[in-house]
Amino acid sequence: MFGILRAYILIALWQARPGLAGYDMSDAITFSFITQAFIGPMQLFGGGLGIPERIRSGDIALDLVRPASLQLWTLAEDLGRAGYLFLVRSIPPMLVGAALFGIIVPAGLGQWLAFLTGFAFGVVVSFGWRYLIALSVCWLVDDRGVAVASMILTTFFSGMMVPLHLFPGWFGDLAMSLPWAAMVQLPTDLYLGKAPVLETFAFQALWAAVLLGLGALGTRAIRHKVVIQGG
Repeated sequence: MFGILRAYILIALWQARPGLAGYDMSDAITFSFITQAFIGPMQLFGGGLGIPERIRSGDIALDLVRPASLQLWTLAEDLGRAGYLFLVRSIPPMLVGAALFGIIVPAGLGQWLAFLTGFAFGVVVSFGWRYLIALSVCWLVDDRGVAVASMILTTFFSGMMVPLHLFPGWFGDLAMSLPWAAMVQLPTDLYLGKAPVLETFAFQALWAAVLLGLGALGTRAIRHKVVIQGG
């Protein structure tokens, strides 16, 4: 229902402003259901990792002494979750959108591969950001405030609500340069065939490397000193 409501809002907007942001009406409808499909796999509303609960329970102490990287182990778990949700939470809404409104389908195998690769990069960028939010519990103890702030930033700057191309001037350029754009806007543009493939991959890979690098430093920091509720 949320996807259908968003589609009608975008239809009304594009009827008033045809060609807005370089999209036509079919692009706008497709944008609505593609971004809807990203919510589950990329956990755009936050969460998806069990680290905050393990910090509060004290189980994180066991995780940190295991002979495996906490970050890579959590990433593998998150990729499995994303793959499952892509099948059960992403494809059905897109099929509903296609049946009710009609959506654009990539023209060939190359465009499909570009989209799926961009989608995979987006999942890794999303994980990198959420992992940092989860690690913050080691210092903040309660993650509710930072989780709400993360949800607001992600939903606004990722392109989840409206295409980032609608943002004017320097603000639009800033939004497109932030990591959240790599999660939703750029994979969607790859699906629609409106983004340069190699440049998009390079941008996503850069932010994935930056966020994963910060996550590795954060993991190293909590190995030296971590405060756990109750001890």
